Amino acid sequence: MVKTREIYICSACGGQASQWKGQCSFCGAWNTLALSVFAPSVQNSLKPGKRPELQKLARLADAPDLLSRSLSTGLPALDRLLGGGLTPGSAILLGGEPGIGKSTLLLQFSGAVAAAGHKIVYLSGEESLGQIKARAERLGALHDNLLAVSANLIDEFLPLLETVRPSLLVADSVQTLISSKVEGLPGNVSQVRAVAADLMEFCRKNEITLVLVGHVTKDGNLAGPKLLEHMVDVVISLEGEREEIFRLLRVLKNRFGPNQELLVFQMLGQGLELVEDPSTCFLGARDPGLSGAAVVMSVDGQRAFAVELQALVARSFLSIPRRAALGLDVNRLHLILAVLEKRLKLNFGQSDIYVKIGGGGRMQEPAMDLALAAAVLSSYYDLPLPERGVFWGEVDLNGQIRPVTSHSLRKEQAQRLGYEPLFHPRMEKERDGISSLNALMEKLFHRKKHG
Repeated sequence: MVKTREIYICSACGGQASQWKGQCSFCGAWNTLALSVFAPSVQNSLKPGKRPELQKLARLADAPDLLSRSLSTGLPALDRLLGGGLTPGSAILLGGEPGIGKSTLLLQFSGAVAAAGHKIVYLSGEESLGQIKARAERLGALHDNLLAVSANLIDEFLPLLETVRPSLLVADSVQTLISSKVEGLPGNVSQVRAVAADLMEFCRKNEITLVLVGHVTKDGNLAGPKLLEHMVDVVISLEGEREEIFRLLRVLKNRFGPNQELLVFQMLGQGLELVEDPSTCFLGARDPGLSGAAVVMSVDGQRAFAVELQALVARSFLSIPRRAALGLDVNRLHLILAVLEKRLKLNFGQSDIYVKIGGGGRMQEPAMDLALAAAVLSSYYDLPLPERGVFWGEVDLNGQIRPVTSHSLRKEQAQRLGYEPLFHPRMEKERDGISSLNALMEKLFHRKKHG
C-alpha cells in the first residue's frame, strides 16, 4: 500500500505545518489549520534513472501568439477589461457574494460566444440542468453550441471534455467540485487546489479558456487557498448589494492587461446590462436643497464617478451617542468627527451621527474625507451645500486638506459634468483650492462662522 502523509494546511494563506497549531505561523490567522492527507507523488517515487524526460527548450519568439486568437465575450467593454477577450488556455477566477449575478453574467457571455460558432461547456456543481436551462431561456442565451453538465466529481467529468474539446469551460463553482486524488470534503483547501490544478492543466494543454467561479468569505475575500489567486491568469470580482440594481465588475489581477479596471452593470429582468456612462449613475434623484448631502468625485480604477455621500446629525437621548456608517469604514467617520471637534471647536457629544454612500456604493479612498466633513457640517448646521458643488480631498489630523491621487482626472470629470464650485486641495500650480477645515467652514458657512 502507498503510504500517506498527514499535514495541516492553513485555509487563509495555504501555509503548511507538520502538526496542528492554534495560529498559523505564516499569516498569523487563528484556527485556520485543517488536516489533509497526501500520498507521495509518482514522480518523487521514481528512481533517478527512471524519471521522465524534460521538455526541450524552445525560443520564446517561436511560441504561439494566443492573444491574437482571443474569443470575444460579446461585450467590447468586457473584452477590453479582460485584455482583449477570452485568451485560449488562460484561467479566469470570478468571485462574488451569493446571488450577486455571477452565474447570470457567465451565461450571458457564454451564449454570445456560442452564437459566434464556438462550443461552450457549462459545468455546474450547484444547479440542475433544468435550473440552468430556465435561466438561459430568460437571458436569451440558449444555443446548440452551449453544452451543460451537472456533476461534482472532476475525474468523471474530464473524460467528457476529451470528446467535445470546447473553446470555453465554465466551472460553477470550484468549491462544489471534488477530486478523488485527495481526501476531504468539497471546498476544503486540498480539494480546491486539486480541482483547480486538474482543470487548469487540461485546459492549458488543449488551449481551452477556463472560467472558475469562486465563493467569497464574510469579509468579501475569495474563499479557499490564496495560492488559487496566484495560479490563475485573471482575477475579477462582481460586487454590489443584492437589494440594489448596480453591480461593479472589478479586475484584481490581469496578466493580459491593466489591473484595477472596472465596469458598471445594472441588474434587469433580462440580465446584466452595461452602463455606458457610469459617472453619475450613483447619484439618482437627489434634492440639492436638503442638508447633509455632499457630492464626492471618486476615482475607481481609471474612471471618475460622482457619488453622493449623506450624513445625518440628530439629537441623541442615549448615554453613548450612536455612530453608524453604511458603505464606508466607521473608523474613518470616528476620525473625521474627532478632527472636526478638535479643530473647529464643535461638540458632537449629544448627537447621533449616521452616514452612508448613496446608491448602495462603497468607498474606501481618502479622497472622500472632505465630502464627509462637509456633509456632517451641513447636517449639523441644517444648511444645504452648494447645489452643484463637488468635493474631494484628504483631511489629516491637523485639519489640513491634503492632495489625493488622480486630481486632474477628478477635476476634468467634474468640469465635464458641469459641477461648480469645486472644493479640493490646494495644488501648487492652481490658485483655487481649500487648505484647511477652517477655510472650508469660512467658504461654506461664513455667516454661521461669524455668528
